[in-house]
Amino acid sequence: MTSRRSPFLRALEVDDSLPIEPEAMRQWLADLERPTRWWLRPLLQGLLGALLHVIWFLKRLPLPQFRAHGLLQRLICWFCTHAVSPEANLLILRHFATESNVINFLVDNGEVADIAPMTLYPRCIRDMREATFVDHDQELFRAFAAMGHWRPRPAPLATEALRWTHWRPIAMADFRVRRRRTQVLDFESAHGLFMCLFCLLLTREEYRDAINGFNLDQSLAIRIGQLIGDPSLAEMAYNKYPHYLLGPWNLGQRFLMHGFFTEYLYARLERLRLAATASPRAAQRPVGGERHTA
Repeated sequence: MTSRRSPFLRALEVDDSLPIEPEAMRQWLADLERPTRWWLRPLLQGLLGALLHVIWFLKRLPLPQFRAHGLLQRLICWFCTHAVSPEANLLILRHFATESNVINFLVDNGEVADIAPMTLYPRCIRDMREATFVDHDQELFRAFAAMGHWRPRPAPLATEALRWTHWRPIAMADFRVRRRRTQVLDFESAHGLFMCLFCLLLTREEYRDAINGFNLDQSLAIRIGQLIGDPSLAEMAYNKYPHYLLGPWNLGQRFLMHGFFTEYLYARLERLRLAATASPRAAQRPVGGERHTA
């Protein structure tokens, strides 16, 4: 397949200027070449985008609110099992693990003790049925609230002083996705459908918070950049300024850029962790926590 790729995609396959793990890049490039992305996604973007804004408008009216978290989980998992491409499913599973690791790194190296770490590390689609999609956002907000006010450090932590207690290295072989002939939807087409389901089956406040949680990417980057001495991380965050609340417009691109940012941040920290464990000083003591697998 690689030999038939366009020169641009072949260039992306080898470009490692930005930190992203090769396996994640391979899955993304394979999903980009799904035929549905080129003929179905443009149609779905228009139709589902219009439907999303209608649902959003109705949700904003002063009407009784309802939620159906269990139904939302089951519907998304059904579509993932039967319609969404294996590559997209692997990227979805991987995103839960990468974001959990990023937040746990902040929890482990923050100044507030006894904050419950993130535990969302699903291995298969079945693991995502238990409120995973809803909890994904709520756990992020919980962790930020528990960490409290951020106090900028006068100097970054030394590499050997960083703690990795709740960090779980990600191996793609740990994820299990059963392949079916009906799994033809690319990642972006599937997300167009999911965003309508989210808007319909969450309360207006839950949905507002979920689509604005992306903007905490910049806050994550600033905090982690100060911890490891890399202020350039803040520039990698596409979603910025969490105090400015947005609606569902341009949601697909904002969601994708959130996923890329999380992958970049995970890869940057994983390289740092591996360098720390390989250093002579680190070899004299265990890196925080035992090895986990996603």
